[in-house]
Amino acid sequence: MEVKTLHKGDISCALKLIWEVFEEFEAPDYSSEGIEEFRRFISYDKIIDKINKNTMCFWGCFEQDILTGVIAARGLNHISMLFVKKEHHRKGIARKLIQTVKETCIRESNSNKITVNSSPYAKEFYHRLGFVDTDKEQVTNGIKFIPMVYIIKKY
Repeated sequence: MEVKTLHKGDISCALKLIWEVFEEFEAPDYSSEGIEEFRRFISYDKIIDKINKNTMCFWGCFEQDILTGVIAARGLNHISMLFVKKEHHRKGIARKLIQTVKETCIRESNSNKITVNSSPYAKEFYHRLGFVDTDKEQVTNGIKFIPMVYIIKKY
């Protein structure tokens, strides 16, 4: 299992993985408005624009050159997407991707925290990693989320 920075040439495959996992695990709990909002959020052109402006970074986890999971961070300390293919759940991929964001945040940011707007589906996963809720569940443009934070302990 290897985590690599994803570049523009990798984004189409990453967005395909994100959409497939979203459809299976998230979309059933979302309104049609929320599904369309997410589809717009992950449009290729919008994502490439964010990458070009250095406002979003992507990493992928690979097993034998097969993309198994993706994480995206905005501003190096806000997880904006984390998706792992179903057949690769419970293999430590999401943990490894989050660890990459933590290490990058420590190395390249003055922040000591990572935030995420967790989907209801992923809430317990983030809690197990030490994230804590900062507010109650919210809905914006049909997207359900729970704001959370993780405080990085610097040694």
